[in-house]
Amino acid sequence: MALTLTVMTAPNPRDTDVTEPADVPSPPTVPDETVLSSPYRALSIGVVSVVLLIAFEATAVGTAMPVAARELDGVPLYAFAFSGYFTTSLFGMVLSGQWSDRRGPLAPLTWGIASFAAGLLLAGTAGAMWLFILGRAVQGLGGGLVIVALYVIVGRAYPERLRPAIMAAFAASWVVPSIVGPLASGAVTEHIGWRWVFLGIPVLVVFPLALALPQIRRLASGPVNGDADGPASFDGRRIRLALAISLGAGLLQYAAQDLRWASLPPGALGVALLVPAVLGLLPRGTYRAARGLPSVVLLRGVAAGSFIAAESFVPLMLVTQRGLSPTLAGFSLAAGGGTWALGSWFQSRPRLEPYRERLMALGMVLVAAAIAAAPSVLIEAVPAWTVAVAWAFGCFGMGLVISSTSVLLLQLSAPEEAGTNSAALQISDGLSNVLLLAAGGAAFAALGGGTAGHAATETTGSHPAAFVAVFLPMAAVALAGAWVATRVRMKST
Repeated sequence: MALTLTVMTAPNPRDTDVTEPADVPSPPTVPDETVLSSPYRALSIGVVSVVLLIAFEATAVGTAMPVAARELDGVPLYAFAFSGYFTTSLFGMVLSGQWSDRRGPLAPLTWGIASFAAGLLLAGTAGAMWLFILGRAVQGLGGGLVIVALYVIVGRAYPERLRPAIMAAFAASWVVPSIVGPLASGAVTEHIGWRWVFLGIPVLVVFPLALALPQIRRLASGPVNGDADGPASFDGRRIRLALAISLGAGLLQYAAQDLRWASLPPGALGVALLVPAVLGLLPRGTYRAARGLPSVVLLRGVAAGSFIAAESFVPLMLVTQRGLSPTLAGFSLAAGGGTWALGSWFQSRPRLEPYRERLMALGMVLVAAAIAAAPSVLIEAVPAWTVAVAWAFGCFGMGLVISSTSVLLLQLSAPEEAGTNSAALQISDGLSNVLLLAAGGAAFAALGGGTAGHAATETTGSHPAAFVAVFLPMAAVALAGAWVATRVRMKST
C-alpha cells in the first residue's frame, strides 16, 4: 500500500460519527463477472498467492523457532523474536497507508515483499540471536507494508460487488497452511535444518510478483484518480505516531515478559507512548463505538483480540487438564481453518449483502458461545472433542466477522483514505491481540496458572479456575462485539 490528491467535498470519516459510503471508482462489471474473470484472473491469483506464502510462513515459523533459539544460544531472548516482528509491523502498516494513499499501493507492496524476503534471508543465515531478531524485525516491517497495500489494491482494482469474494479467497488461503504448515516445517526442521524454513520461502515470491505486478500497475497504481494537485509529502505527525505506537508496544511487551519491579518504568513509558498514538491513528470515536467507520475498526479489534487470546490457551488446557498430547491438542483446532473459510465464503454471497450487519452480530454471538463453551472440558464427564466442535462454530463466526469488517471498511472509506483506514483496521487487530493476551495471561497467573515452560507439557500446577478466568472474560468481550456490530452503519433516515 511527487503525486498528490484531490480535495473531497464529502465528510471525512475520521471526523464524524456517521460515515457515508464513499463513491469509489471501479471497473465496469457484468452480472456473471467473478474474481477469476479475465480482467481480474492474473491479479487474483497473484495477490492470493502472496497471502498464501505469508500464511505458510506464519504457521510454520513457530515450529522452527525453538530449535533456532537453542542453536543460537538465544532461549532467554526467545520472545523478542515474536515481539520484534509485531512492533515493526505496526510501523509498516501506518507507513504503507500513507504511501498507498499518496502514490498508490504498487510501491509499498513491492518494497514490503522485498523487506519480508530480506528478513527471512537474514534470519535464516543468522549466526547469533540478535541477528535472528533483527531479521524478524525486518520481516515484520515488510509484513506491515504488504497487508495494508493488499487492502488498498482490493479497494481500487475490484468493483464493490467482487470485494467480498476476494476477501473470502484471502481467508481460504490460510486453510491449507494452518494444517500443513506446522507439519511441513517440522519435517524440514528435523531432516534438513531449521534455516531452510526461512530460506525456502523467498524464492517462491517470484511467481506471485511476476503475475500480479503488471495487473496492479494497470488497475491500481498511482494516486487516486491520477490526480496530482494535492499534498505529495507524507503526514509527518502520523509517522511520528507510528513510531510511538511501535516503541510503546515494544516496551509493554518487554515489561510483560519480565515481571519485576524494575519493569514498571518501561511499562509505564510504553503506556504513555501507546495511548495518545492509538487515539491519533484510529478513527475519531473508535473507543466509544461511534457509528460507521469507528465501530468497524473497533469490532475488528474486539473480535480478533478476544478470539486469539482465548485460542492461545486451548491447547494448554487440553494438555494439562485432559492429558492430550500436544499433537492431538493442536489438531483439536484444525477444523477451524475450514469453517473460518466457509464463514468468509458465506458472507460473500451477493444476496446476503443487505443483512451484513446481522451476519456480523450472529458471528460475534457464535464466537462468544464457543469461547464460553471451551472450559466445559474441565469437567471430566464432558468429552474433550467438545472443544473441537465449539471451536469450529466459533471460527465460522470469525469468518463472517473478519471478512465483513474488511468489506465495510472499503465501502466507508473515501478513495484517498483507503490506505490510512486499512492501517487503522490492522492496528486495531494487532494491538487488541497483545492487550487481551496480556490481560488473559495476568488472570491466568493470578489464579494459579502455574509457570509455563517451552512446551505445554512443561507447565505445572495449572489450576482449572485459572482457565475459567481467561475464557469467561474473553467470552464477555466477544458478546460486547455483537452490540458493536449493530453500529457499523449509520441509522436509516
